[in-house]
Amino acid sequence: MARSRRSQALLQFGLFCGILLFVNILASAFFTHFDLTEEKRFTLTQPTRELLRNLDDQVYVEVLLGGDYPAGIRRLQQATREMLDDFRGINGYIDYEFTDPTLGTPEQVAEKEKAFREMGISAVTVAMNKDGQQTFKAAFPFAILHYKNRQTVVRLAENPTPDTDPEVVMNNAVSTLEYRLASAIKKIQTNVRSIILFTQGHGELDELQTADLEVALRSSYDVDRINLDSIVTIEPEQCRLLVVAKPVTAFSEKDKFKIDQYVMAGGRVLWLVDRMNATLDSMRYTRAFVPIDYPLNIEDQLFKYGVRIQPDLVLDWDCAKIELVTGQYGNSPQFTAVPWVYFPTVSPASDHPIVKSLDRVFLRFCSSIDTIRTKTPVKKTYLLRTSARSRLQFSPVQLGFDFLKAPDNPENYNKGPQTVGVLLEGIFPSNYENRVSEEMLAGLKQLGLEYRDKSVPTSMIVISDGDVALNPIQDREKKKFGPLGFNPYVQRRSELVVYANKDLLLNAIEYLIDPSGIIEARTREVKLRKLDAVRPRAEKTQWQLFNIGVPLALLALFALLFNWLRKKRFA
Repeated sequence: MARSRRSQALLQFGLFCGILLFVNILASAFFTHFDLTEEKRFTLTQPTRELLRNLDDQVYVEVLLGGDYPAGIRRLQQATREMLDDFRGINGYIDYEFTDPTLGTPEQVAEKEKAFREMGISAVTVAMNKDGQQTFKAAFPFAILHYKNRQTVVRLAENPTPDTDPEVVMNNAVSTLEYRLASAIKKIQTNVRSIILFTQGHGELDELQTADLEVALRSSYDVDRINLDSIVTIEPEQCRLLVVAKPVTAFSEKDKFKIDQYVMAGGRVLWLVDRMNATLDSMRYTRAFVPIDYPLNIEDQLFKYGVRIQPDLVLDWDCAKIELVTGQYGNSPQFTAVPWVYFPTVSPASDHPIVKSLDRVFLRFCSSIDTIRTKTPVKKTYLLRTSARSRLQFSPVQLGFDFLKAPDNPENYNKGPQTVGVLLEGIFPSNYENRVSEEMLAGLKQLGLEYRDKSVPTSMIVISDGDVALNPIQDREKKKFGPLGFNPYVQRRSELVVYANKDLLLNAIEYLIDPSGIIEARTREVKLRKLDAVRPRAEKTQWQLFNIGVPLALLALFALLFNWLRKKRFA
């Protein structure tokens, strides 16, 4: 009898071990988890899932964050590993490896860093405490994706600006991790590239002035210039996006009509428009400068589409700095960086995917934007707004540096946030409704074209500053340029900041071209739940007693209950 019970027990134990081994084999073959977080931070969006399911070849991801780092970088390490595991759970073609570029001899490390610089990869220096001593280590928050014979670089985290909390920067990096990786996979496997055209012929920014943006765009799109005078019509099937970047001369009615009918056919437009002719260079050579309106002749067209750029200048207490000569030391002029309220550093005005988790954007002499009710349904989404401490100067106004001599009063900046960037989506009315003659209709018919008085559902973005796309020019003859978003009016290292202009424009362009695509992943929100640094010190004693006393009380309760049951059973 005893032997049979023993055999039965051994059999049960063997079955348990076999089941456990089988479950472990299944677990190693299939990656899955249950997302119990409030914001569903571990659940991939549907466009990302579709993208991964359609992969037809191996995607190898080399993450340059291997090694030991402080807590913030370790959090990004873990989040990247978990995200790539999620990707691999959808498609086994995803493979990844964490590497540490700082390992090796000094010559090998220098060679790696040189290769990284050629790929646009730059290191950030992080402080580490080791054995009570502070040391510094280079970190590369980047990943390199390899697919077939192509490769692309993914920035996993942005460089923090001086007044930005590093924890917020890292939280934003974790929040946008799915979008960054999925967007890179989509771009690297795309064979059919969309065409983006920049208009020219109206004094728009030239190729060198938008070179940094165009270089970034060319990794995913075909980019070119178009003179509206040289074409009959613009077809949305051929041009997925039209960019109007800081025109300074008037659009003819023919050019406006071509853009209008492009929009009516479903074309998308990114308007980067200055209303006032104001530049800092114009003010350097005169004590007083009066800006005037640019004679663009597109005000009626934008008004018809639902926005009006006001003839004013927005002044913001939260602004970038410029350097001015404030003294002389020997033969050398002394420069001081002072806040310049005509250069607002604006923040996202909503949680829209274009601007969510975006850092501040650098604008110059921008104007306020009003939204107008339209005949057809057009949804308006505010993308960019100044801070609450803003004010307006209406044209005509005299500009100069005299107001910097006396401290400005913050109470004057009481007009509240001003809108400087708007997304328009819906069905747009034609600017030429009831204005097209019979002769013009007959001419269009001869060309095989048809006039449309309202659009199919489409979208456009209006930003009241053309300089948002302007990168610094270091040497025009050698075609050298600086990074987009860099403030060229300061030279002191402590004041050097690169703002999020490029990210804003890349997000805007991607959304206009594919509004229901991977950019949906930018809506993911990972809440930053900071610990209360004061409360632990105030409640230290009671929590120590709780952590020591509660386990002992539970242990004593278990002992009393166990002895009571034992006496009741065997007494």
